[in-house]
Amino acid sequence: MIEIIDAVEAKRRGIFNRSAEVDLDITARVADIIADVRSRGDIAVAEYTMLYDKCGYDGKPVSEQEIADAYARCDKGMIDILREAHANIAAFHARQLGGGFEMRGEDGIVLGQKVTPLARVGIYVPGGTASYPSTVLMNATPAKIAGVGEIIMVTPAGRIKDEILIAADIAGVDKIYKVGGAQAIAALAYGTESIAAVDKITGPGNIYVATAKRLVFGQTDIDMIAGPSEVLIIADSSADPDCVAADMLSQAEHDRLASAVLVTDSSELARDVATALDRRLSALDRADIASVSIENNGKIIMCSSIDEAIDIANSIAPEHLELCTRDPFGDLDKVRNAGSIFLGGNTPEPVGDYFAGPNHTLPTGGSARFSSPLSAEDFVKRSSYIYYTDKALAKAKDKIIAFASSEGLTAHAESVAARFKK
Repeated sequence: MIEIIDAVEAKRRGIFNRSAEVDLDITARVADIIADVRSRGDIAVAEYTMLYDKCGYDGKPVSEQEIADAYARCDKGMIDILREAHANIAAFHARQLGGGFEMRGEDGIVLGQKVTPLARVGIYVPGGTASYPSTVLMNATPAKIAGVGEIIMVTPAGRIKDEILIAADIAGVDKIYKVGGAQAIAALAYGTESIAAVDKITGPGNIYVATAKRLVFGQTDIDMIAGPSEVLIIADSSADPDCVAADMLSQAEHDRLASAVLVTDSSELARDVATALDRRLSALDRADIASVSIENNGKIIMCSSIDEAIDIANSIAPEHLELCTRDPFGDLDKVRNAGSIFLGGNTPEPVGDYFAGPNHTLPTGGSARFSSPLSAEDFVKRSSYIYYTDKALAKAKDKIIAFASSEGLTAHAESVAARFKK
């Protein structure tokens, strides 16, 4: 049964403080794989693919025929759902993009900002039991909306789930390669004979994938280092305890490290949710995973008011925050730290996972204090530009020279002064 504790005890135990530990053995192993792929290219990729996935790697992207076959096999209703979800995601992300601007000042000065889509991005899509077409839509769609020139997708070797291929086609992925793990991240970052190097890598993966993304950052950009999934639900006595329990389990079933926390000011709700969790767990398909998650990481935290609950949520900065309260829009203004916020009893977290439109690639582990969900803006870069006329530079030269000289950078000062010594 899930533990019910008060806010003071939760704080004493450090439940609000989470930090991801770096496994040095895994880091060393992944660093070796990256160096090997960087050195030997496709040969190394093929060897690691055979070693870890027991499949060959021929360097060829998925063919149009494979995608056509996936469409032929897949349930037509599911294809329609993927298309509708894609339309919702595209509509939301299209609103995120801001354009460049230009300012004109005295004496002919021109200052501006130029927005340029990334030339090429790579999307990592997990395989096996974590093979989710929603991952494809949430990563490829904003890249396409942003105007990225080429979208490359990698996913572990073997037969790719039909819905994955269809989602990639719907979202506009250009090439798909059957390769996963740290070797796929290395190939995307440095390029091989078959896979072109990319400007950014997005998408979730296991600890080896996450470590590889961390290690190649700088050579290429990445979206984030994703930790275990998490949901924090703030609920008052108006909430349905069975629905709250169902929402907690929707995160707990992700993996054993997932975190599902309820914060409430109602002792009756707390008891009813605990009872509902036990009842629902026994009938869950992934009960073995969810039960470990609830036992180790699940909590029901009692507090004195919803305002205190929101303070707790702001301290935890959860990936997903549900506001199952009487006035969710009023409470929304008090939320400072959360990846995505779900308002009211009719908006469970899976609405955002699959269908509504906002991105489900969210900051975890408390990083919502300073970072944001994946967006179309993550797939563009901004360059500033400056133009000064001779008259404008003459007016500013003494100030620029004085500024540079104050920092001891005389060559900087001279580069301005040189224009007036002719």
